[in-house]
Amino acid sequence: MKAVVFTRYGSPDVLNLADIPTPTPRDTELLVRIHTTTVSPVDCSFRAGDPFITRFYLGLRRPKKTVLGTALAGEVVALGKDVSQFQPGDQIFAAPADGTGAHAQYICLPAAGALAKTPPGMPPEQAVSLCDGALTALPFLRDSARIRRGQRVLIVGASGAIGTSAV
Repeated sequence: MKAVVFTRYGSPDVLNLADIPTPTPRDTELLVRIHTTTVSPVDCSFRAGDPFITRFYLGLRRPKKTVLGTALAGEVVALGKDVSQFQPGDQIFAAPADGTGAHAQYICLPAAGALAKTPPGMPPEQAVSLCDGALTALPFLRDSARIRRGQRVLIVGASGAIGTSAV
C-alpha cells in the first residue's frame, strides 16, 4: 500500500510517498480503507519533532512511528474474529489510538477505539471533520458516563468542537 512516511524530523521536505506492507487486523481490530484524512497541527509538530517533548513519544533521534495522521474517514474492509459491532462496508470516521497512521491507504484500528459509523449520507470529507470534537466527546458520554437514550444531560460550555459535539 502507499503511505506518506518520514524517517527523520524536519520540514515538510522529509515526507516521502512509499510502499509499505498493508496491515492485518488482530482479533479485536478492523482494517479500514482510508478515503479522507487531514493534516493537523499535531502532525506538523510530530513531523518537526518540535516541541522537543514530542520526541519522547515518537523517538528521540528519529521517529519510530513513520506514518503521520491523526484523523480519517473510510470504509471497513476486514474484521478481526472478535469484532461484532462493525461489518465490511461500514463507513466510519476515526482518530487512531496512538495519534498516527492515517496518512496511508489502510490502517488497523481497535474496534473499541475512538471511531464511529459515519451518519448516513455524510461524505467522508465532512465526516473526517468530526474526529476532533465528536471522538473526544463520544467516549466520555457513551463509555464513562454511560448516557442512554431518554436521559437528560447538562453540557456546560458547549462552545467549542467538543462541547458542540456533545450536544
